Amino acid sequence: MHIRPYAQANPDKPAVILYPSGTVVTFGEMEARANRLAHKFRQAGLREGDAVAILLENNEHMHTVMWAARRSGLYYVPINTHLTEAEAAYIVDNSSAKAIIGSAALSEVCAGLAENLPGGLPELLLIADGDLDGWQRYPECVADQPDTPIDDEIEGDLLQYSSGTTGRPKGIKRELPHLPPAEAPGLMSALVDFWMDPETVYLSPAPLYHTAPSVWSMTVQAAGLTTVVMEKFDPEGTLGAIARYGVTHGQFVPAMFVRMLKLPDSVRDSYDLSSLKRVMHAAAPCPVEIKKQMIDWWGPIVDEYYASSEAIGSTLITADDWLAHPGSVGKPMIGALHILGEDGTELPPGQPGEIYFEGGASFEYLNDPSKTAASRDKHGWMTVGDIGYLDEEGYLYLTDRRHHMIISGGVNIYPQEAENLLVTHPKVLDAAVFGVPDDEMGQRVMAVVQAVDPAYGTDEFGEELLGWLRERLSHFKCPRSIAFETQLPRTDTGKLYKNGLVEKYSA
Repeated sequence: MHIRPYAQANPDKPAVILYPSGTVVTFGEMEARANRLAHKFRQAGLREGDAVAILLENNEHMHTVMWAARRSGLYYVPINTHLTEAEAAYIVDNSSAKAIIGSAALSEVCAGLAENLPGGLPELLLIADGDLDGWQRYPECVADQPDTPIDDEIEGDLLQYSSGTTGRPKGIKRELPHLPPAEAPGLMSALVDFWMDPETVYLSPAPLYHTAPSVWSMTVQAAGLTTVVMEKFDPEGTLGAIARYGVTHGQFVPAMFVRMLKLPDSVRDSYDLSSLKRVMHAAAPCPVEIKKQMIDWWGPIVDEYYASSEAIGSTLITADDWLAHPGSVGKPMIGALHILGEDGTELPPGQPGEIYFEGGASFEYLNDPSKTAASRDKHGWMTVGDIGYLDEEGYLYLTDRRHHMIISGGVNIYPQEAENLLVTHPKVLDAAVFGVPDDEMGQRVMAVVQAVDPAYGTDEFGEELLGWLRERLSHFKCPRSIAFETQLPRTDTGKLYKNGLVEKYSA
């Protein structure tokens, strides 16, 4: 997978447009920059299978660095820009990175890595658009490198670390293809070919250190298409980017939908979104009412896929198909689906169990053979711990994550249903539902809510919400109490860090 044919055929076409700054990197510029950096990697001794850690925000360098690493046979490791120095250093150490590329905007984290790395920093340290003692200034340090390809190009790959919502981030590693870039397929190439057209302008609103934004945007570029990258997600800014650049396609997470839907009608109606042809969402389950509202607003162009960073398999459902099967994430696109009970037996339609894929890409959790083994069953089918069920037609419905399940009075309760309902309330922006210790029931169900306006966070509104929930949900699934926070700990892709909330409210 590479961009070279398009850099040669149409060098002045934008590969990346940053929003709102308007910074443009053309295909010709990106190809030349990636080649120079690839030569720098080789000069520093990096070879196929080595890793380079990336600490960059959504800026003009991010894609160049990933393309340079990919054509050099390297694993590139994008690091969450919200991590502390110690957390980022853990990933650098765990991945055995032989190079780090950081940015001036994250210079404090970069500067703090050394004291958290027992083996010391790698030799190749580059800092983009700034100065840091002991680090080479990028891109100036590659100005003398050739802008032609290295002699030994070989395909590398993404080495993604999980969000760490249940513990330390896990490195998800796949075997390299050992092929030249032109012969190596991209992970999402088939879906992009199906979904897009030559006139596509693709919007990427999420941080590029996440799997889907990096994989999708690179696959789009490998098809010669333009990507509009939001430097930071903003609900109204998203509408502005679509209108300004005539965006035709984009990928979102449900939390973004919620925030856009909470915009006043006058704001939503002030932007021309007529260029949109299809949008995709994934990364977290989407409440049915939220998706219905998005389809009412944008039309039946809101498609969905279900997958994971592990890339063990995926499903796909178009908007029209979803309207006939509301709440479903579709049928398998890659891999065959199996729903297994706790004893490993396959469950009939309608019965929730753990979701396994057969026939997907193999992977390992880096330096964790026991966790890798636990992700397989006796057939070699693979799981990431999600719970769901199939209907009679073979459509998959997600229930929750295995580790989110609450056991109250011996009854299994999946909190996602209550969370999905809460965010449809006009005064609720976000919600987390989880179990806290209870002497009688073992666990009791509790909710923490982020209100649209912090002033709503009163005991009276909490009681109102509880009553509202009981009118719409089985009582045993309803929270027994509600607390309010000004901001919930949610990742940029919509996953909740519930551990901290559980600890806080279990004390």
